[in-house]
Amino acid sequence: MSNAAPELSIVIPAYNEEKRLGRTLARLRDYFASHAPGLDGIEIVVVDDGSADGTVRVAQEWAREMPAVRLVSNGENRGKGYSVRHGMLEARGRIALFTDADLSSPIEESEKLLGALAAGHDIAIGSRALDRSLIAVRQSRARELAGMIFNGFVRILTGLPFHDTQCGFKAFVRERCSVVFEQQRIERFGFDPEILFLARRHGLRAAEVAVRWAHDPATKIHMLRDSLLMFSDLLRIRWNWLLGRYPRRRA
Repeated sequence: MSNAAPELSIVIPAYNEEKRLGRTLARLRDYFASHAPGLDGIEIVVVDDGSADGTVRVAQEWAREMPAVRLVSNGENRGKGYSVRHGMLEARGRIALFTDADLSSPIEESEKLLGALAAGHDIAIGSRALDRSLIAVRQSRARELAGMIFNGFVRILTGLPFHDTQCGFKAFVRERCSVVFEQQRIERFGFDPEILFLARRHGLRAAEVAVRWAHDPATKIHMLRDSLLMFSDLLRIRWNWLLGRYPRRRA
């Protein structure tokens, strides 16, 4: 890999992902072998969130074989939001995309997000709600209902217009959006509405894009506990805003 800044950084937050990470990195390698020969224009930033399994070992083995892979560590378990923030601030690409470690949205769907950025948007967010026919494996009805209720609260408490803020597949024009991650405060699963709230506050243009997606039964989200925590995070966004913790950047 050359010393020049890559065109695209892919950030993967990883907590106890020993079993899935290698398969995901192989899929990324195979996809970009035809789309970015030699991977010179790509970097893959794996953010270890204090894993207790072999996640670090797997990432290190891949980094030795594929220089595009880079491992950064949180040092301890801090949460998905912190991991995304850490990875996005470490990223060097002109565009930075974060994705879940299980690739619930296939990496081929990144073409849709990159297309939205090329059309002039600063941010492109994958959405399961815009076209549910693209969902290959659905969540339980209870989880889908909980997601709809949560999205309603997102709209009420933040004013965001999106149908799905929680899909873990989002791309950013990195330098324009750096302020979002610099000001991000929420460290666990409720971080998505915060970064979108910050983006809107700073005048960044976001597109919601329908993507293919498949639910992974091995998801680490606990529906009741994490739903309550995410709701409390929505209140924190309002509180942070009222306290002036999200200052507008100077022109």
